[in-house]
Amino acid sequence: MDDRYAPQPLARWYMAAAVASLLFMLLGCAVYLMDVMANPADLPLDKRAALDAQPMWVIGANAVAVWGGALGALLLVLRRRMAETLLLVSLIAVIAWLAGLLLVPRLRDALGTDDIAIAIVVTLIVWTIYWFARHSRQRGWLR
Repeated sequence: MDDRYAPQPLARWYMAAAVASLLFMLLGCAVYLMDVMANPADLPLDKRAALDAQPMWVIGANAVAVWGGALGALLLVLRRRMAETLLLVSLIAVIAWLAGLLLVPRLRDALGTDDIAIAIVVTLIVWTIYWFARHSRQRGWLR
């Protein structure tokens, strides 16, 4: 019999991982707010070009990703099942945001290699947080 997905006692590391997930998502919210509230006149030319090149759907995908992710991570801390769904929505929005960075030529040309690398790492971290939520639901740790 396969007991991999049978309810198990809450792991000792669960709360540390949930809080770390929340902090990461809150950092994303702060970066988003700095991005949308930035005064283009105060930015260097390369950052201004990248800001101007963002289509609204990329900004919207970023908003859904960070705010949905923050709410999902908060629900992880509170051990609620809805966390998995919100973190899946966040993951899909992050993938859409990354696709925008890579597929919109004007935006892609305005970004540096380090910006693209950071976006890929962020996507992988969000995938890991979603996987953690899914794992937690399968183990019976979410109510």
